[in-house]
Amino acid sequence: MPSQRQSIIPDNFLWGGAVTSFQTEGAWNEDGKGLSIVDARPIPEGHSDWKVAVDFYHRYKEDIALFKELGFTAYRTSIAWTRIFPDGEGEPNEAGLAFYDAVFDELRANGIEPVITLYHFDLPLALAKKYNGFASRKVVDLFERYARTVFERYRGKVNYWLTFNEQNLVLENPHLWGAICPDDEDPEAFAYRVCHHVFIAHAKAVKALREIAPEAKIGGMVTYLTTYPATCQPEDALANVQAKELLSDFFFDMFARGAYPRYVTNRLEKKGIRLPLEADDEELLRTQTVDFLSFSYYQSQIVRHQEYDERIIRGLEPNPHLPKTKWGWSIDPIGLRLALKDVYARYQMPIFITENGIGLEEELNENGTVEDDERIDYLRRHIEQMKMAMEEGVEVIGYLMWGATDLLSSQGEMRKRYGVIFVNRDDQNLRDLKRYKKKSFYWFQRVIRTNGEEL
Repeated sequence: MPSQRQSIIPDNFLWGGAVTSFQTEGAWNEDGKGLSIVDARPIPEGHSDWKVAVDFYHRYKEDIALFKELGFTAYRTSIAWTRIFPDGEGEPNEAGLAFYDAVFDELRANGIEPVITLYHFDLPLALAKKYNGFASRKVVDLFERYARTVFERYRGKVNYWLTFNEQNLVLENPHLWGAICPDDEDPEAFAYRVCHHVFIAHAKAVKALREIAPEAKIGGMVTYLTTYPATCQPEDALANVQAKELLSDFFFDMFARGAYPRYVTNRLEKKGIRLPLEADDEELLRTQTVDFLSFSYYQSQIVRHQEYDERIIRGLEPNPHLPKTKWGWSIDPIGLRLALKDVYARYQMPIFITENGIGLEEELNENGTVEDDERIDYLRRHIEQMKMAMEEGVEVIGYLMWGATDLLSSQGEMRKRYGVIFVNRDDQNLRDLKRYKKKSFYWFQRVIRTNGEEL
């Protein structure tokens, strides 16, 4: 008989990969697409722009055929707001809507469930220039209109939605929501203003989906950074709790419980910061909670008590006891298990792991493949810890590796490869963009085929 370890993953578990539109699609100015804040980013020396990416826009059928061969049952990507509303407002662009119709139809025809993110740091550039992004309630309203447009168009095609990618990054990085703090405004007060507007936009999207496609599911997402006290000194333990509250608990509390937690409101009162609450905001937040919780997981850090730090989230340091990737990210599979156990203990809600993976420098060998044993080991050890958490009672509904095909990193690096499918281009040379299966392709294919029994 199979052991409990072998049978712990349910038959309807969602296995797959995750990407963004801007890191994969290319076609940056085709079929009426407008410019986003990503297109206006300064390009670090030696990195790539986003004009071609890995050309998913023209090669999606080829890539989805590979995903079917892999055995994917889910694929996460984002909709580019600027394909639907090129300037963020005005009339919707039919060519952009039709593109995602074609992609979602192709995924479903191949037995793959689309998991779609509404916003992945790619605000229409016009809304950043005109309204300062999500610093403005006007952009909240425009986001709701965009969400309603795609919910109506793709009802029956998309059953899993995420509102904002890694929403907890907003406090330290409001610029990812197109918002730049004015010189005459307190940066922390400004960050919380943007944060509140994003929560309202999230809740409006949840409400819209409930009205338009009540059979679909919607979740809130953070990037989960497991943290440990730097020492066993009580000051470090307390600093760790306080960092975790603002890193993840705050956002999950809002998604699942629909109210600002006291550890945030008391902090703001002490600092004299007032949230920009409007008449119906609290009722909206309270009534529009999510169906599942979601996170990306890549690494852990330690937290050390500090008397003063200008950042909102203080005291984070690399963990000296863990190996690191070339880009300095600690490799900590047990941290994933701790994250799953903690989140489930607090909320008793289904959890969807919507990103996990490792970036490696790779080139094809003489056999036209990549012997990426380091990636296989990374993914294996994280999936093992996920299974252990599930054996301990955590309800996990899916696991999506970051990538599938290689893609540009968030900073435009092609040399930082995440996929199980090699894409033949580098940072400066597009080459032929041909796809090649890495060793990890066949490993992950077996994992999915056996529903996680063979790792």
